[in-house]
Amino acid sequence: MSFSITSHNQQFSFETTPELFSPRGLDRGTEAMLSTVTFAPGERVLDLGCGCGVVGILAAKIVGAENVVMTDIDTDAVRVSKMNAERNAAQGVTVLQSDGFRDHQETDFDWILSNPPYHEDFSVAKNFIMKGFNRLKIGGKLVMVTRRRLWYQKKLTSIFGGTEAHEIDGYFVFHAEKRRDSYAARKRRNR
Repeated sequence: MSFSITSHNQQFSFETTPELFSPRGLDRGTEAMLSTVTFAPGERVLDLGCGCGVVGILAAKIVGAENVVMTDIDTDAVRVSKMNAERNAAQGVTVLQSDGFRDHQETDFDWILSNPPYHEDFSVAKNFIMKGFNRLKIGGKLVMVTRRRLWYQKKLTSIFGGTEAHEIDGYFVFHAEKRRDSYAARKRRNR
C-alpha cells in the first residue's frame, strides 16, 4: 500500500501496511496537528509513535534529517519508516524501536509531536506527557492531537502549567510549552 502527499510545495510518497495506523493516507488528526506547527531549520524534533514516518519525514525537510528522531513500539512501523525516510531523501533521520521513551535516551527536543492511541486507556498518553516533559529543552513544545479535550487539557496543564488547545475538524490539538525544569507547582486549596 502507498499514498502521496504534498507539503511545502514538495511531493512525498509513503509505503505502509494494512496493520499500521491510517494505511490509506494521512489521517485528519495528524493533518490538523501539522497545520498548527511551524518548524525552523536546526530545531530538534521527535516523532513519538511515528507509524509510517510522515511527521518526522516532513519535519526533516525543514529542520534537517540529522535533527529528527522517530520512534514507535511496532517493529513494522520502524522498518517502514526507515524505508520511507530513504524513499523521501531523509536518510539522516534516526528511527528507533521504543515503547514510548523507555528504550532511548534522546533529549533536548524543540518539538515532540504525537497522535497517541486515545481510544485506549490514558496510560500511554500519561506516559508520553510526563516523560515528554523531561525530554524537551526549555521553550520546547509537546504537541498532541486527540478527539478528547478535558482529560488531556487537565493533564497537560498539571505537568506544564498550561496548554493551548486548537479545535480543528473535530480534533483537539494541544501545544504545551516547557517553561521550567520541573513539573508545574500544584495549587494549594485554601481551607
